[in-house]
Amino acid sequence: MKFPADYHLHTMRCGHASGSIEEYLKTARELGLVEVGFSDHLPLYFLPTEQREAGLAMDESELADYFGDVIRARLAFPDLTVKLGIEADYMPGMENQLVNVLKDMPLDYVLGSVHYIDGWGFDNPDYISQYDSMDIEKLYRRYFQLLKQAALSGIFDILAHPDLIKKFGYFPARDMTQVYEDTVQAIHASNVCIEVNTAGLRVPAREIYPTEEFLQLCCRYGVPVTLGSDAHKPEQVGWGFAEAVKLLKKVGYRETVLFTERQRKFIALE
Repeated sequence: MKFPADYHLHTMRCGHASGSIEEYLKTARELGLVEVGFSDHLPLYFLPTEQREAGLAMDESELADYFGDVIRARLAFPDLTVKLGIEADYMPGMENQLVNVLKDMPLDYVLGSVHYIDGWGFDNPDYISQYDSMDIEKLYRRYFQLLKQAALSGIFDILAHPDLIKKFGYFPARDMTQVYEDTVQAIHASNVCIEVNTAGLRVPAREIYPTEEFLQLCCRYGVPVTLGSDAHKPEQVGWGFAEAVKLLKKVGYRETVLFTERQRKFIALE
């Protein structure tokens, strides 16, 4: 099987990943991936410097070195196509600040993520106990409201791990079909891609992001897709891609998207 590009690789600069860029690319080569993209965490632009928790994202002082690392890797691995991306948190009310942060960056694509709900880092295991006091259905509705806002902001090329809220295995008892469909309609209207992210298989949810029902709706509405492993270690590059491709084909996808300088190109899913 020829795998699509893996557009969600991290580096040590984010503070919670390990391994060198070269090690990630060697794994990609061994898997037969011909294109990958690094998309490390943008500095937490929405917080004052003194309030930023260590180990969650790069510091502004590291951005130039991050760009340089990826550009040098392109030269060191001429047999691979290496793209430069960034993963940026969506924070309502901070859209203009994010646009200003991103505007001069030489990026191939921007991954948009929702990691915070009203100040709570819900995917951080250090704060998992907060789920015990939550109404899970209301929490899901709030999360997908934020994902819709992220899509409609027009800032992002790809929405990363679209149902990250399920990470720790908390699922609502009630049917979420209407919530999913409302979200997918907004994503479609925004002409943004979604990411099929295999990291969900490595966490308590034990499911690819997004769930099959959500992905079926994306396919029905013609929402384009990219793939990402969310690799934080070299051995995670391309992890679970066979299962992801199987799922994509099952729901009806026949192509994925590649990005260059924030312009997309569709390629057949093999």
